Amino acid sequence: MARRKMIYEGKAKILYEGPEPGTFVQYFKDDATAYNAEKKAVIEGKGVLNNRLSEFFMIGLQGIGIPTHFIKRLNMREQLIRQVDIVPLEVIVRNVAAGSMAKRMGMEEGAALPRPIVEFSYKDDSLGDPLVPEEYVIAFGWASQQDLDDIVSMALRVNDYMSGLMHGVGIKLIDFKLEFGRLWDGDFQRLVLADEISPDSCRLWDVETGQRLDKDVFRKDLGSLSDAYTEVARRLGVLPSNVTHSPKPTLIN
Repeated sequence: MARRKMIYEGKAKILYEGPEPGTFVQYFKDDATAYNAEKKAVIEGKGVLNNRLSEFFMIGLQGIGIPTHFIKRLNMREQLIRQVDIVPLEVIVRNVAAGSMAKRMGMEEGAALPRPIVEFSYKDDSLGDPLVPEEYVIAFGWASQQDLDDIVSMALRVNDYMSGLMHGVGIKLIDFKLEFGRLWDGDFQRLVLADEISPDSCRLWDVETGQRLDKDVFRKDLGSLSDAYTEVARRLGVLPSNVTHSPKPTLIN
């Protein structure tokens, strides 16, 4: 596909003008960032893996009735998506205490939560994406009460699907981040799942060993991020089962 006008560049992806009105091309970069981009590196092949894994999850979620912005994967690093108006919230679903929640609540990492907890943070890197209560979201007009009810319902359905999928391959879904957007459907807007789902946006621990298979490997210098992401893709059948590490992965179509 011929390169088109760049619309937006984020920490891990670039959006380009799509081939038709109402579409974007989403390009996955190899850049890795942590601590609000204070720590940076380029991990060869990371974008290829995240593109394929996000496609895998989005197709699976569409199959259980979750609407998404995903249309199709175009090549190793790009996918065609619908243009949406992003809700300026990060929606975090937590099954186990970890990361900022464990620190904030004085809990030991790995402690089970009594039920999945859904949190909202305001998308603003300059503020450090602060946690916000529902009252803020409604008062500032970022989403309506009905929007929030729909978002929580979809987020919990995603959690059920992802938790079962991961457990089936020996991985515990600790927590993950989602983003949602509004898509015009005739005269009405509807909420759809947007952005990506990948090891960049999830915490994934091996069920038996507790080994980290997500971006915490990079955050905490726990080893090779490529190896961790490759292992997730291999277990899910996205990579051939005999692959142990591949900086430039050969993916199954």
